[in-house]
Amino acid sequence: MTKIVNHWIGGKPAEGASGTYGPVTDPATGAVTTKVAFATADEVDAAVAAAKEAYATWGTSSLARRTAILFRFRALLDANRDAIAELITAEHGKVHSDALGEVARGLEIVDLACGITVQLKGELSTEVASRVDVSSIRQPLGVVAGITPFNFPAMVPMWMFPMAIACGNTFVLKPSEKDPSASMKIAELLAEAGLPDGVFNVVHGDKVAVDRLLEHPDVAAVSFVGSTPIARHIHTTAAANHKRVQALGGAKNHMLVLPDADLDAAADAAVSAAYGSAGERCMAISAVVAVGAIGDELVAKIRERAEKIKIGPGNDPASEMGPLITAAHRDKVASYVKGAADQGSEVVLDGTGYTVEGFEDGHWIGLSLLDRVPVTSDAYRDEIFGPVLCVLRVDTYEEGLDLINASPFGNGTAIFTRDGGAARRFQLEVEAGMVGVNVPIPVPVGYHSFGGWKDSLFGDHHIYGNDGTHFYTRGKVVTTRWPDPSEAPAGVDLGFPRNH
Repeated sequence: MTKIVNHWIGGKPAEGASGTYGPVTDPATGAVTTKVAFATADEVDAAVAAAKEAYATWGTSSLARRTAILFRFRALLDANRDAIAELITAEHGKVHSDALGEVARGLEIVDLACGITVQLKGELSTEVASRVDVSSIRQPLGVVAGITPFNFPAMVPMWMFPMAIACGNTFVLKPSEKDPSASMKIAELLAEAGLPDGVFNVVHGDKVAVDRLLEHPDVAAVSFVGSTPIARHIHTTAAANHKRVQALGGAKNHMLVLPDADLDAAADAAVSAAYGSAGERCMAISAVVAVGAIGDELVAKIRERAEKIKIGPGNDPASEMGPLITAAHRDKVASYVKGAADQGSEVVLDGTGYTVEGFEDGHWIGLSLLDRVPVTSDAYRDEIFGPVLCVLRVDTYEEGLDLINASPFGNGTAIFTRDGGAARRFQLEVEAGMVGVNVPIPVPVGYHSFGGWKDSLFGDHHIYGNDGTHFYTRGKVVTTRWPDPSEAPAGVDLGFPRNH
């Protein structure tokens, strides 16, 4: 019997009313295992209305109450790691250990939200003028929305809603329709932790649901993670409807390898960062820039390691990489490899046509490695979002830096070197929001913010960390004068207020 995933509105499951459902497949078998309800605009309105009603009391609730609920949620999330990871593997396809890692990274932001009391402390200046004090406080926005991608169905929502609700907002989540079950499990755990009805809601669907959230007058802010074209649309549309927006887009992350680098460490890092999660992550290294004469040796070392990666079902403990999310995405990724030679690349490894015995209908693709890739080729210019690694050759550090900075993307980047001076130059000169020094995937810990530059971010705030607190709150400054009881009234003064 096919499982049905419905919405979560007002603290309980809400059966889909549209009659429209989307298929959810097991990527390892290609079989449709689940149907997910697609929301109408009216159903989105119902979720926003539930959130608005809940905000009337949640927005003025004590910090102690909010954090107590979040601490209980954290304990439940920790206890249910395996259950959530199993849902992710079943619908996304990533291996169980990778799914567990995703939950762990999401837990970091829950930890941060549990300590929100420190981040929401205001400021006070006394005696800025005679008996005048000025204080600054931060207050919640109201109803906020999150629109999240398929590649991290638990982690990316947890980059958003824990901070949002800790700050006093209520939340409407529109997760990816390709792997919706993790979000529903999270909703159940939040309810079990004692979160009031309506503070957290989930609506599933497609463009209809997204567009209604972007235009709804009661939604104050929108957070998004996904591809650059959609991020640009989200930012433009939501901003036109007077909403605060943080829209994180795509990436083409480069790893610059200098001649003095430890090539074994660099090769290990390149394989891990390019092919982990089957390349379906915005912080994947998809372009290695080899400087000087090391290119041939580095490519050989990468190939040697890549050929040993075990590909198989995500629930098989022996598997190191699983299938791609859909057959259509698999075919699109494969097209970049099949067309690479005609566009000037040397195909070192061709992973197209790969299959797994006993799972022939799964969305399989092997690891691909392209060398001497021209910057004009599609494989270099586009975000492939699959297990395809491009290697580019340059003669100098300066040439490599210029190549990286010419990219329209600026999400993450890395340098591998033993030279501290070169690394220091790179972290200052490279045009990207997150930089790793001998670290291939520089995803910041929860108390620092995540976000890129250029076409990798639309909006002024990065996600989580201090930026997350600022995004989900707005500042207010209060100037107060309490006259001394012994003083006579000051009388009318039409001049500019004095501060001395």
